Amino acid sequence: MRCIIAGILLLTTGSWGMCFERPTPVAGKSGRSPVLANRGMVATSHPLAAQVGLDILKKGGNAIDAAVATSAAIGLMEPMSCGIGGDLFAIVWDAKSKKLYGLNANGRAPRSLNVKIFSDLGLAQIPDSGPLSWSVPGCVDGWEELRKRFGSLPMKDLLAPSVAYAQEGFPVTEVISGYWRGAERKLAQDPGSRQVYLPGGKAPRNGELFKNPALAKTYQMIGEQGRDAFYQGEIAQKLADFSKQNGGYLSLEDLQKHRSLWVDPVSTSYRGHEVWELPPPGQGISVLQMLNLLEKYDLRSMGPNSADYWHLLLEAKKLAYADRARFYADPEFVPVPVKELISKPYAEKRRALIQMDKALTGTPPGDPKISKSDTIYLCAVDKDHNCVSLIQSNYYGFGSGMTPGDLGFALQNRGCLFSLDVKHPNRFEPGKRPFHTIIPALVTKEGKPYFVFGVMGGDMQPQGHVQVLCNLIDFQMNVQTAGEAPRVEHKGSATPTGLEGDKEGGTAILEQGIPEPVARELARRGHKITWTRVNGGGYQGILIDPQTGILHGGSEARKDGAAVGW
Repeated sequence: MRCIIAGILLLTTGSWGMCFERPTPVAGKSGRSPVLANRGMVATSHPLAAQVGLDILKKGGNAIDAAVATSAAIGLMEPMSCGIGGDLFAIVWDAKSKKLYGLNANGRAPRSLNVKIFSDLGLAQIPDSGPLSWSVPGCVDGWEELRKRFGSLPMKDLLAPSVAYAQEGFPVTEVISGYWRGAERKLAQDPGSRQVYLPGGKAPRNGELFKNPALAKTYQMIGEQGRDAFYQGEIAQKLADFSKQNGGYLSLEDLQKHRSLWVDPVSTSYRGHEVWELPPPGQGISVLQMLNLLEKYDLRSMGPNSADYWHLLLEAKKLAYADRARFYADPEFVPVPVKELISKPYAEKRRALIQMDKALTGTPPGDPKISKSDTIYLCAVDKDHNCVSLIQSNYYGFGSGMTPGDLGFALQNRGCLFSLDVKHPNRFEPGKRPFHTIIPALVTKEGKPYFVFGVMGGDMQPQGHVQVLCNLIDFQMNVQTAGEAPRVEHKGSATPTGLEGDKEGGTAILEQGIPEPVARELARRGHKITWTRVNGGGYQGILIDPQTGILHGGSEARKDGAAVGW
């Protein structure tokens, strides 16, 4: 019965298309050991995609080359979650300069689209599917920026394995086939999506081969002509024509003007570690805010199976997300007080609102859009300890649900994360970048890279980051167990799309494996509690042992993925 309930819940969140008999996670225990290697490692949510990146390392490429190749492969192999119709963010540790670099490869709103058009259509919010939800896809430019600045191999070599898989086919794995089946109705409504993603009229099942010859041709063009094929050349023209034919506002000019941005990652200290995230328009700084709030508590003594720990985590999340709803937006258009929000003194003031025996309420119904993210995460580390933490997404499963059939990829729906409230910092404006949910992370220790990781799942991502870090740092779990341990996801906070939060404090969704006495105690303190069998957000991580330099990889059982090394 729990499985049925969990399946229904996961369908409503957009994270899983069906219910799978996965092992129930237990705090402090994992279903498998960490993967260990010393020459290099890649981790992502399809084992073949991870192997593509590892093969690049074996051929002499570095971690950046491996990350781009893996990104291309996972865009083919998990197409509902990501692809070249979506955006990309990355944090890179460059071993030569011993510095961190951040890349925002996210697209902007069409310049010919404005709030009046939405108003004339009688829309209070931007649709979560169709052409009005499009923003410029940033992924391909992100690949080129990474390769050009830090890579060592030509783009053609990095895309060649994915071209071969797209032409010859690859086996669809269990969880990914579930996502695909859950999207059949959505895909059937668009001619291009039916053509590309529903061969024989249905989604491929677990173990079936899937081919995408149209995407193979697109990848070949990018490999031979570079990123300009996508933003200036034949692909750009086809995208602009597709937009015009379908009532969209994405123009050739929008594509031609697109550029990624290199940014400085921001950090906070947490128990002797520096935790790095990217600044807005993403939500990464909410991780830093939550950690600042939690740092003053002795979580290790409380333990991962205590009501006190989970209560504090939920309260920290509510406070950080209240700020997220109010302040996070594109800093090129509105000032975002990043320095103040992630400061320790600010955390001290906010921490005073937390009561150990009573749940916070009045944290202004949560926006279901932010809960429905389909995303992939990947990380790569090479023999020199160059590190890449990379995340990419279409947002919803198969993004906008619209696919230019002759190009072989779905277009994202990231534009629906703007607010149509003209007074909101994240309000829609032409050429502006929307608030973004996807966040890569990296931890340094004593000035060296220590832990490269990420968690998928829209609204869950910052919550997942914090839980993984508490498991690793506070509760001394290994890199595998830290990701597999039971999680809690809180829903009901106000959102950057302008919707108010649940005035009763939202709902904590507990994953099986959390003790029922803990749930009862949380309920007694005023938390609304529901259960799910499996939290939909996946995780990958690579930890570099400071003493030995050995790489420890984790990729937990909520996804099909793997950490692979040599």
